[in-house]
Amino acid sequence: MSGSAEIGLRADAAHNRARLVSAARAVFGEQGLNASMRQIARHAGVSEPTLRRRFASKEELVAEAFGDQVAVYADAAEQALVMADAWEGFTTFVHRVAKMQLADRGFTEVLTMTFPESMRAETHRRRAYTAATALIRRAQAAGVLRADFSPEDLVLVLMAHAGVVAAAGPLAQTLSDRLLAYLLEAFAAPGSGPLPPAPSASETYRALLRLHGDKDHSKRGRTAAP
Repeated sequence: MSGSAEIGLRADAAHNRARLVSAARAVFGEQGLNASMRQIARHAGVSEPTLRRRFASKEELVAEAFGDQVAVYADAAEQALVMADAWEGFTTFVHRVAKMQLADRGFTEVLTMTFPESMRAETHRRRAYTAATALIRRAQAAGVLRADFSPEDLVLVLMAHAGVVAAAGPLAQTLSDRLLAYLLEAFAAPGSGPLPPAPSASETYRALLRLHGDKDHSKRGRTAAP
């Protein structure tokens, strides 16, 4: 095979892979991660076996489809962490994540997953978790975020916001703004009174699985949020 022909085949393969990933992003974004490989293949205009030759598992396809968004999520947390005002950093991060949820249903579900360490999505997921936790601790140390706010409470925010967005239809943006305003007011220190105990990370993970209708817990990683 000539060099130009080989280059052409590689270019075709890259184009086909990109087309499949684009189809996955569209379907997952509209329907969530419960969308099937068959639906994605149909959207891409290929057979399911063709899709599976490129992506052996749905997990691999999810990681590829959302890798860039998980990177943006991690970047948002790190950028918020270096803002001069700790409260502004925390609230800016919450609003940015909410906007990502508004734009893509699948994104919220990706935040509940972990991936094999070899996948770039997992690297970004861990980076996001570290930065978001540090962001919470920094705001608490500055005395602007109530002391009993936990990283699992950020998961609670994402769950509540996702539910509102899913039900609101054309009013999603309006109700999102209203909900976040109420929640951030409640999170500000010192708070009007003590809260019930926060759930553990494992309890939060199980709640997220139920939210997304996941019947086979063994196929999903431990919770990736916040």
